[in-house]
Amino acid sequence: MTKNIFKSIGACLAGILVGVILSLGTDKVLETSGILPQGNLWVEPGLIIFVLLYRTIYNFIGSYIVACLAPNHPMRHVLIVGVLGTLASIIGAVTTANMNLGPAWYAWTLAVLSLPSSWLAAWLYLRKR
Repeated sequence: MTKNIFKSIGACLAGILVGVILSLGTDKVLETSGILPQGNLWVEPGLIIFVLLYRTIYNFIGSYIVACLAPNHPMRHVLIVGVLGTLASIIGAVTTANMNLGPAWYAWTLAVLSLPSSWLAAWLYLRKR
């Protein structure tokens, strides 16, 4: 039983780390190349949608990894990670609301997309399996 708990935690952490590293890495590359400004998202809506798209894809990839590594009940593991991502996005949206970092709809859209993209990853994993 204890062994599965550690495997579960490891699966969740691995998926979260993959999503975070891919997101932050892509952000850094885009900021360094001058495509995104450093430290804010005051850009045209099309570019913000691009950022939302790659972050949602990276969330999907991380969630799929969670499903693959989960010792049992992959959907449960992925939904836990999806809820954590949603909560983190909501906290981020609330705490940065008055910091003038970009349009509010960006942060709230991340919160809305987190759980559905996680669920889809688990669903596709289970369907394939």
